[in-house]
Amino acid sequence: QVQLVESGGGLVQPGGSLRLSCAASGSIFSIKAMAWYRQAPGKQRELVAGITSGGSTNYADSVKGRSTISRDYAQNTVFLQMNSLKPEDTAVYYCNANLRSDWAAGYFEVWGQGTLVTVSS
Repeated sequence: QVQLVESGGGLVQPGGSLRLSCAASGSIFSIKAMAWYRQAPGKQRELVAGITSGGSTNYADSVKGRSTISRDYAQNTVFLQMNSLKPEDTAVYYCNANLRSDWAAGYFEVWGQGTLVTVSS
């Protein structure tokens, strides 16, 4: 069994910064990619940023230039540094990992429980 536990959400003023963390634990053989998604009230879940095992990254246009995704490969942890936050960044942020638990097993996705980010004055 694999778990993703997010932390770092909270209330921040417009223009402020937050750093989200997500730690994967359990039966993990390898992680192909990790990503952050978000879901605002009344909207669909959307990809914010992703990072592969090789370090390639991709970002949603809405956060490009304001956010940085990074990984601690040894700790199976992914981070999302968000700067210049805007009210429209308010959402529940979810961590996602594409991984396998055994060398012979296939890859599957795991989701965290989500952490709320509120950008408001």
